[in-house]
Amino acid sequence: MTDLAKTGDQPDRPADADRTRRTDRAEEPARGGDEPFGTPAAIEARGVERRFGRGRRQVHALSDVDLTVAAGEFVSLIGPSGCGKSTLLRLVADLDTVSEGTITVFGKPARQARLDQDYGIAFQQAGLLPWRTVAANVELPLRLHGASGSERKARVAELLELVGLGDFAKSRPDQLSGGMQQRVAIARALAERPRLLLMDEPFGALDEITRERMQTELVRICRETSAAVLFVTHSIPEAVFLSDRVVVMSPRPGRIVDVVEVPGSVRERTDDVRDQPDFLHSVHRVRTALHGRDDDATAVRAGGAEEGGRS
Repeated sequence: MTDLAKTGDQPDRPADADRTRRTDRAEEPARGGDEPFGTPAAIEARGVERRFGRGRRQVHALSDVDLTVAAGEFVSLIGPSGCGKSTLLRLVADLDTVSEGTITVFGKPARQARLDQDYGIAFQQAGLLPWRTVAANVELPLRLHGASGSERKARVAELLELVGLGDFAKSRPDQLSGGMQQRVAIARALAERPRLLLMDEPFGALDEITRERMQTELVRICRETSAAVLFVTHSIPEAVFLSDRVVVMSPRPGRIVDVVEVPGSVRERTDDVRDQPDFLHSVHRVRTALHGRDDDATAVRAGGAEEGGRS
């Protein structure tokens, strides 16, 4: 482990059946990915519970979480603070242990997937070593796992070109902007060619302009690497722009209350979609799921009450 869609009329179906269809995708080919049919799911969580502490002071963080992320798929987790988004990501990364249930990564227990370097991690803080150059930060996982000097040099050059920092190999972290530092962290997470990226609010500390630019960069990187991504965020537009599916979680104990499919392939998405009706509709659907009501209907009712009060 390193640091870091077919259109057409469909018959009506019960909501529960639709929820199951949208949540379990282990046997489907990844949207926009290159993995063949039948490839093991990147992530499969079944009946996951996480509780901290004991007795009256016990905190129930996650409850009965079932989630499948297909190989090559981009899935975002969104929900209120404290709902267990980051806890779930840490369980997948084998940085924590489930209280009940199972988690597999490409068909392996999470611990084995970590040992096999099947995934990379990027957090909100880039976590770069200030005394090492950009190139030296990116090569660190390769050095730790015994790659030769020539292998490290070639891979670092490839990764820095991928994230658009080829001219900054000899710079130090304090000479880079926040967005550039996060690109270095993403490059480091990709160093050992993981098939899965785990990203915990990696753009949360960036200004809005840089954040949108980094979202577009991440779409390009995913297109070029075909890696699956599990992405934690508090931003609804960010989740919709980046994702094939947005998983909406409830307040603690965290449960999956809805899964919103975003039209089109994330790997073909450009900045232009942010103003498109489908994008805005998906943002509205996620917001409605988060708040547990239809915002438009609520606004109409509120407006009617206000008019009635004035009459």
